[in-house]
Amino acid sequence: MIRPICKDIIILSQKSVPATKADMPVLDDLLDTLRANADRCVGMAADMIGVNKRIIAFSVGPMNIPMINPVITKRARPYETEEGCLSLDGVRKTTRYQSIEVEFFDRNFKQQKQNFTGLAAQIIQHEIDHCDGILI
Repeated sequence: MIRPICKDIIILSQKSVPATKADMPVLDDLLDTLRANADRCVGMAADMIGVNKRIIAFSVGPMNIPMINPVITKRARPYETEEGCLSLDGVRKTTRYQSIEVEFFDRNFKQQKQNFTGLAAQIIQHEIDHCDGILI
């Protein structure tokens, strides 16, 4: 189900709680909402649809990749950039890392550890910030 984008700073500033298998409908709604906003968005966190769970999804070409309970375990090569967000107006400066390692559960709750670079790494960092209640 496509959900409206949350713009409430109080909700967006809260740290998300870990997701469980019972939260799979939230993941499905997040993916539906990401697809519906593909023309203006490359990643979303569950708080952006008003759900305080540690779930994100991001686009790599035509694929949308979900992550459940993601945690960045390594960071390398910081850089300054500007980002926008569907939940906020305008763009803001932020520091990101060119290379990250992320531990997460996939859609089947199988534990994963993967390295990401470039734009994918930037998107993941932005969405994990959402999970941590950090707004750009």
